[in-house]
Amino acid sequence: IASLVMYLFAEFDDAANLLAANPDATTISIDEPVEIPKNQHSRLPEPGREEDDELLGTDDSDKTELLAGQKKSAPFWTFEYYQTFFDVDTYQVLDRIKGSVFPVPGKNFVRLYIRSNPDLYGPFWICATLVFTIAVSGNLSNFFIHLGKPTYHYVPEFRKVSIAATTIYAYAWLVPLALWGFLMWRNSKVMSIVSYSFLEIVCVYGYSLFIYIPTAILWIIPQKVVRWVLVMFSLCLSGSVLVMTFWPAVRDDNRRIALATVGTIVLLHALLAVGCL
Repeated sequence: IASLVMYLFAEFDDAANLLAANPDATTISIDEPVEIPKNQHSRLPEPGREEDDELLGTDDSDKTELLAGQKKSAPFWTFEYYQTFFDVDTYQVLDRIKGSVFPVPGKNFVRLYIRSNPDLYGPFWICATLVFTIAVSGNLSNFFIHLGKPTYHYVPEFRKVSIAATTIYAYAWLVPLALWGFLMWRNSKVMSIVSYSFLEIVCVYGYSLFIYIPTAILWIIPQKVVRWVLVMFSLCLSGSVLVMTFWPAVRDDNRRIALATVGTIVLLHALLAVGCL
């Protein structure tokens, strides 16, 4: 204790000597709070700007898209170029599936789930699973409908696989291609139009088809009313994802063109659902 007291007095003497040598020196007590200078030139965000950035996917998302483009610098004929499109983990895929099944009003699906790392892994396997689910459920449904009829002999219809594959993959690729070209064309005429990349649009369409997988399994129920209720429910759920994603991109365009674009998206989606049924 005596040594500690002598040490404290020695420190106090040194501080006193320094203060005597420079009387104008400023001392700071540890009990006094340090004032943080305020930024006098900070600018408040414009009203509505943050909401537009959230819906349209601008601001820092554009920087993310540029960085993503820099990573995909390998030539398109190399395996490394296409490997980047499948660089996702299980948690990302499940998170995007949940986002497509439980859409949140006012939230953009591309902004929340896709733009950071668009992929083809989820859309490819969702479409493949949906093809075989529709084919198997179609054969089982036909079997249960005619079950008990003495003149009926069950013959599996393998052509349903090829028909379902052609329809679903054509829808998942050709419709996004047409929509991407339309958005690019309108962007050249109206600068406020937001053009998603082709890969982002394919992701949105691919993940929006996931809800039809459990629906197709339930189509084996031999009741037409139940089937149509399931179709309407799935159509409203997946169609809302497409509407909430693409409406903010075209809402600044001519009113008729914007409504016609969204209406065409919903109509094509409805034709796919009815065609699968």
